[in-house]
Amino acid sequence: MKLQYALAAIGLALAAIGLALSTPAALAHCQVPCGIYDDANVISAMKTDGVTIEKASAQIVELSKDPAANANQITRWVVNKEKHAQSIQDTVSAYFLAQRLHLPADDADKDAYLKKLTLCHQVIVAAMKCKQSTDPAEVAKLKSLLESFGKEFSA
Repeated sequence: MKLQYALAAIGLALAAIGLALSTPAALAHCQVPCGIYDDANVISAMKTDGVTIEKASAQIVELSKDPAANANQITRWVVNKEKHAQSIQDTVSAYFLAQRLHLPADDADKDAYLKKLTLCHQVIVAAMKCKQSTDPAEVAKLKSLLESFGKEFSA
């Protein structure tokens, strides 16, 4: 009976930690129409998120060689990896899609708009794939897309 209570307490503690960590973080911009933007800084933060995802994925793989001894650290790295992937998704959605990518005024701007829109979608999906696995190929794809993203949105 004591074991059941201990397991229930651990489960509740993990649920509380998960809830606390899933609280939405402050986004890259407040969405007040002030016109103050710092795309280079926001893109740099997204790239830092990508590097963090890469390290977290590698740590999860390494620590998973002995999961019984490393269960807590594995959990912390998983939560950290997902937090940074979500940050990328939130930034692309709330900052770039909502505020920095505008509908084209005419057909001449349509190709550039579609290119940026496609890139936004690709980054969001790549971040999702990084949440779902520790595959280094998925992390490399995300980091490559973030490089393209930085070039496209700073042009």
